[in-house]
Amino acid sequence: MTKKIIASGSFDNLCSKQVRFLHEISKFGQVHLLLFSDELLDSIGGTEPKFPLPERQYYLRSIRYVNQVHTITDLEQLQNIPEIVDQKADTWFVLPSEEIPQFKQYAESGGFEYRPVTDEQLAGFPENETSRQPSSKKKVIVTGCFDWFHSGHIRFFEEACEYGELFVVVGHDKNIKLLKGPGHPMFSQDERRYMVGAIRFVKQALISSGHGWLDAEPEIRRIKPDIYIVNEDGDKEAKREYCQSCGIEYVVLKRLPKPGLQRRISTNLRGF
Repeated sequence: MTKKIIASGSFDNLCSKQVRFLHEISKFGQVHLLLFSDELLDSIGGTEPKFPLPERQYYLRSIRYVNQVHTITDLEQLQNIPEIVDQKADTWFVLPSEEIPQFKQYAESGGFEYRPVTDEQLAGFPENETSRQPSSKKKVIVTGCFDWFHSGHIRFFEEACEYGELFVVVGHDKNIKLLKGPGHPMFSQDERRYMVGAIRFVKQALISSGHGWLDAEPEIRRIKPDIYIVNEDGDKEAKREYCQSCGIEYVVLKRLPKPGLQRRISTNLRGF
């Protein structure tokens, strides 16, 4: 029987360390997240989360390492975890930053293991495990910086993957600095590639090896996509002309958030 793994907390302003945490604990079984509601976080810390519950739910459910997200509105619920996850849990993994004193007591009373995860266990940005099985679907490619990763990027991937198997090429550091100027990118190419690859809508995430607005050209030649998808901000004449010359379908998607969520722009989130 597959083991049930528990993790709990706010998962607010999600960063690579939290995703690495989810990645590592998923190796032990199915991951069930006990996500604290806005009201619960306010009662614990006296402040509202930076990102509202529906947005946090959407982001976490989009991560390939998460099996199910359960909303917790009161810490007392954690005294009966089998009722939440429909059976006894095996292990409760905890990030020190998300730990609350009662957690260990609840785990012991519930009869399952309690295991904090250290920063040393989360070092590096390994390849995301994705299926390498051949597919009859069309190949779709998107490119971008994806520097301050947010729910808008996830929605873009969700829409793009409806056209076929999605390959995402992340701009390498030197080219992003060339195009966007000093101070960019905020996150390294390996970290950005890792965050993109953690999303379940993505078949594979790669780092570009070319330059300019078509820095992904070497990867495009290798992948041989049927469709190149951009959003309105990424629509460039050079990309259109390149796709036309290569016989690649060029699709422009509107930049819209997931229904019910706020529109996010990376520039506005820098330092948020």
